Amino acid sequence: MRDAEMQIREMEPRDHAETGALAEEAGLFPAEMLPGLAEAEGALFYVAEAGGRVAGLAYAAPEMLTEGTWNLRAIAVAEELRGRAAGRALMQAAEAGAKAAAGRIMIVDTSSGPDFAGARAFYPALGYEAEAVIRDYWSDGDDKVTFRKRL
Repeated sequence: MRDAEMQIREMEPRDHAETGALAEEAGLFPAEMLPGLAEAEGALFYVAEAGGRVAGLAYAAPEMLTEGTWNLRAIAVAEELRGRAAGRALMQAAEAGAKAAAGRIMIVDTSSGPDFAGARAFYPALGYEAEAVIRDYWSDGDDKVTFRKRL
């Protein structure tokens, strides 16, 4: 798939099976949750498509009881698209979609664990700042790290 052209677009119902499988592979959420998440009011789902298949996803939703706060709830890129700016393009699509819906800030939560070191480097490279750490959030010794960016 290295030579296939990548396209970022809104997720469509025909993408649910592939997007759900990618989310599950990445450990984000069970595939069967996807249709409900996609139908949530205000939710934004984008996919990276390459070679005729879904190879990346971004899911953002507005935070209830806030004015213009959005949360990037999930992002994943298949290994074959990593290093081709798919993650950056998916983040830009989610940010643009949130901003078009009167979003002011985007927050992103991740883990302090060693498996998430890449994520903790990725977000600052896109202009996000570490905003908060909640110790032992995910489990003992695994903190929640929240990043924030003004849209």
